[in-house]
Amino acid sequence: MDKKQPAIVLARALPEMFTAALEQVGEVRVAGKHPDDTVFEGASVYLATGIDPVPAELIQRFPEGLGLIANIATGTDNIDLEAAAARGFAVSNTPVVAGDTADLTMTLILAACRQTSFCERALRDGDWSAGFNRLGTRVHGKTLGIVGLGEIGQAVARRAAAFDMPIIYHGPNRKVAAEQELGVEYRATLPELLGAADIVSLNCPLTPASRHLINTDTLQQMKPGAILVNTGRGPLVDEQALVAALASGHLGGAGLDVYEFEPQVTPELLAFDNVTLLPHIGGATTECRTDMAMRAFANIQSYLSTGKPIDNCV
Repeated sequence: MDKKQPAIVLARALPEMFTAALEQVGEVRVAGKHPDDTVFEGASVYLATGIDPVPAELIQRFPEGLGLIANIATGTDNIDLEAAAARGFAVSNTPVVAGDTADLTMTLILAACRQTSFCERALRDGDWSAGFNRLGTRVHGKTLGIVGLGEIGQAVARRAAAFDMPIIYHGPNRKVAAEQELGVEYRATLPELLGAADIVSLNCPLTPASRHLINTDTLQQMKPGAILVNTGRGPLVDEQALVAALASGHLGGAGLDVYEFEPQVTPELLAFDNVTLLPHIGGATTECRTDMAMRAFANIQSYLSTGKPIDNCV
């Protein structure tokens, strides 16, 4: 291989087909969990996935010639953006998961409301009557509150409209064009949304301001019997507060694809029959993972040829 090619350092080993594509534009190296500084020598790009931490101390070890931290994820909360910006590094993401994540959000809404996880477990255990006699909650006609009307939130709204669900939303910025297109209504404060929604879907990014957005106080602001669904980021929810709200019966159930201490799940959540738990599979379709890999490759290729990625998050 031509050693004059730019070096692309991977945080972890990635599928061979993707690695082979990267080798067409650069020398590929794998850093692993405890990388030696030599792996970064002469590197131009560091490529992480959404579950690979890229803290300030790691960024400080990157050489001056490295200019792009590419992330295979929509979010960038695994990367210290301030540290990256301080060193003048670009940070790219792969914002191509909206449709698949919205599909999974609707899956969790339906599963949590109809308590399909309990019913399936009962059936598999040979207890037909336990599942047959389990009463869930109707979905169609219920008011859906979407927290964060970005691409994913809007995709959820389109799907929920097919279930004849009145839709309200809250976010830092009102989106009048989206309201007109989707027929959704804005709520200026989170308590206003929580008090009116039968089902609350978290589709906002994780920031210092949104960490523990759902906590003891905000959970009490939700309707008795309401359902909470989180396909955004785990730390949006204080899981101990969620456990208390479920244990008290204030919440009717929950559907979670992400967790506060991922990949660990708060043990008490495993015991609730009215909670559906999935292992962060919002983008886990063959098509979506292919789209993410292609977008990451496109960002790296664009950076190496023009000095700028397609998606710059800093």
